[in-house]
Parts: sequence; structure tokens; C-alpha cells
Amino acid sequence: MQRTTDQNGYFVGPTVFVDIQPHHRVAQEEIFGPVLSVMKADSFADAIRVANETEYALTGGVYARSPANLAMAREHFDVGNLYLNRPITGALVSRQPFGGHRFSGVGAKAGGEDYLAQFMVTRVISENTLRRGFESI
Repeated sequence: MQRTTDQNGYFVGPTVFVDIQPHHRVAQEEIFGPVLSVMKADSFADAIRVANETEYALTGGVYARSPANLAMAREHFDVGNLYLNRPITGALVSRQPFGGHRFSGVGAKAGGEDYLAQFMVTRVISENTLRRGFESI
């Protein structure tokens, strides 16, 4: 699909890749664009295993009617933000911390309780308060 635009820059139109294998580059990289890679799995558990074998772990999503599959995703899908039966975009700023781990993260989730701490230097000060006598003022 090709479309023209009056904007400057480089753009990628919606793209679907089919018959992708877990070792293919498109299955191993974190793509930020309108791209869908279609892969086959032997079972739901196998699909979770394949998804977890990448170096990236920002966001994952599962649409399922089976409560058992949703529970398996909660327990075993190793991503920073997991979306169940809802779109995987649209994290709510100030309500939902966002961020991943492995090659998809650099520390605390943006908007999370620990996020501010990564911009601070922690100091520990201890004082012996059981000393004998005091210096005069």
C-alpha cells in the first residue's frame, strides 16, 4: 500500500508479515510502527514461550475467551505492561506506569512509584547519639 503525504520524513504504511518463524529478524526486534507479524504456535503455552524468547519485553497483549489462557498469560507472559482483552496502546499517563524490561527498559517504569528515585542521589547519614558530654555552645 502506498500513499502520498505533504509531510517531510519517512513513513511506513500498515504492513503484515506472514509465516514468520521465531528466529526471523522481524520476530526478534522491537518495531514501533503499523506492523503485524503472523506466527504459528502449537498451543497457547507455546505462543507464550515464543513471545518470551525475544530480548525485548515492553508490551504484550492477549485476546482470549478462556479464563485459563488469561490466567496463564498473567502468570507467564514476561512483559512490562500486559493488556488482556483490550488494545495494547493507550497507557494512561499518571494512572498507569509504563515501561518494560530486558532491552525494553532502563529502570523504573515511567509514572511508577520508583520513577522519581532514578533522578535522585540517595545518601545515608548516621550519627552516634550516645556520646558522653556535649560541646559548649
